[in-house]
Amino acid sequence: MDVVVVGSCNTDLSSYVSRLPLRGETLTGTRFETGFGGKGANQCVAAAKLGAKTALVGKLGEDVFGVQYLSNLLSNNINCEHVQSLKTASTGVASIFVGNDGTTFLKSLCSNCIVIVPGANNLLSVDDVNQAEALISSSKLVVCQNEIPQETTLAALKLAKKCGVKTIFNPAPADKDLDLELFSLPDFFCANETEASLLLNQEVSDVESAKKACHQLIESKGCNTVIITLGEKGVVYQTRINLEVEHIPATPVTAIDTTGAGDSFIGSLAYYMTNMEQLPLSKMIDRAGQIAAISVQKPGTQKSFPLASELPLGLLSS
Repeated sequence: MDVVVVGSCNTDLSSYVSRLPLRGETLTGTRFETGFGGKGANQCVAAAKLGAKTALVGKLGEDVFGVQYLSNLLSNNINCEHVQSLKTASTGVASIFVGNDGTTFLKSLCSNCIVIVPGANNLLSVDDVNQAEALISSSKLVVCQNEIPQETTLAALKLAKKCGVKTIFNPAPADKDLDLELFSLPDFFCANETEASLLLNQEVSDVESAKKACHQLIESKGCNTVIITLGEKGVVYQTRINLEVEHIPATPVTAIDTTGAGDSFIGSLAYYMTNMEQLPLSKMIDRAGQIAAISVQKPGTQKSFPLASELPLGLLSS
């Protein structure tokens, strides 16, 4: 197994509007659609669509959303041996509002806001992680986020470390009370500027402030390698071994829907880390950023993630 993701599954309920509503305001939308989301499953699907052998450890409800979601995971060739369906909880749901209001993200013409109801995701437990030990120990990389209970994520990262498996942790959605071990345990700590701002209680909005944030996350929080994504400003990263902070510019595009862009980036990075290990980290990050830029040019979340066959040849060659 290349990549094991321990994380969330959400059904996305997306409403498209001319702009995001003001408090107390009712707007008429231009269209509505359902899709498959949740940061854990998103990142898993992104890696799988590029050709990585992936597995998901997660939970769904025994409802229509859960049935549809399991079918979606299987259709993307994801190992679902440790995806459990529960009678006692609903499948997680994310209500997404996408507004065409001129907000900039990768030269975007849109912005979004999201409300999540975790449902079955909140019941993913330490015991579920322990039951997946054989799967995790046989993998090359474990990927976690912050949409399931923190103790479950900690258990996954600790188990991976015990088994000698590399890890990525994406602290999204951000939580200012994040357990300190979630900074120091993962090999790669990958956040966007909003998450970094909240975790450090300071503004991170450009390359220079992101460079300072990388240094602080390593020196004061104990991170090993920090990757901070900055949308149209690119990506900044720093490793504990090499304290020089590097900036990788973004690919300029006109985005249609930025939902899931960060998940596309992390899933793509996971693919490169497990299938093109000979590449330096800088090139892995650059290529993952290019794939994320491709994804935002299509509407939706998982369906916007490109297949390997849809990519320029250079992105999948060494």
